[in-house]
Amino acid sequence: MTLPLRPALPSDIHGLFYVRTAVVENALSAPELEALGITEEAVAGMISASPCAWVVTEAERIVGFSMIIPEDACLFAAFVLPEFEGRGIGKRLVSVAEAALFHQHRTIWLETGMDTRAADFYRYLGWHGETPVGEGDIRLEKHRP
Repeated sequence: MTLPLRPALPSDIHGLFYVRTAVVENALSAPELEALGITEEAVAGMISASPCAWVVTEAERIVGFSMIIPEDACLFAAFVLPEFEGRGIGKRLVSVAEAALFHQHRTIWLETGMDTRAADFYRYLGWHGETPVGEGDIRLEKHRP
């Protein structure tokens, strides 16, 4: 059964942060996210300003999300709760984010850890052109088909 995917709403913020802080790889706590400027208020403001995030839900519980920064052509986030991995949720969330970015840009990008499952996942989805950006992270790009 395919779980529903929909645009995120400002009221989804707690669910997004729950998923973000529950992941195993690239795990960050709420205080660590806040230190990076990623607060519930900031993310709610981004979602209110433009359609830039999507969620997958099961029984109205958010189990995964993706988020873009449209003006920067950036896939900012894509996370799925560990117990929901391997069901195609991440692929669906990245696909909708890519489509939104490609509506405005020919080339889109993201940053992730070089030797991570996430990097392998993005490579599998056609992201390429690895450029080191420091601290073991890389920038990947994808071009509009």
